[in-house]
Amino acid sequence: MATMITIWLNDESMSCEAEQTVNQFVKQLDLPIQGTAIAINQRIVAASEWSTTVIADGDQIALFQAIAGG
Repeated sequence: MATMITIWLNDESMSCEAEQTVNQFVKQLDLPIQGTAIAINQRIVAASEWSTTVIADGDQIALFQAIAGG
């Protein structure tokens, strides 16, 4: 059984697996990678760092998605 941690996603508490990278987390949420931005503890995480940035217990994650319009 995987170890679970508690994080905050857009100000809502949720559980996720420990030792998970940002890339794995975005895929778990079934979100498109294109047009998605992530900040952890008020620091933007560049998409090039998603595969090496590990989410930790208590992290505050802000997720943003670009919306096209006109």
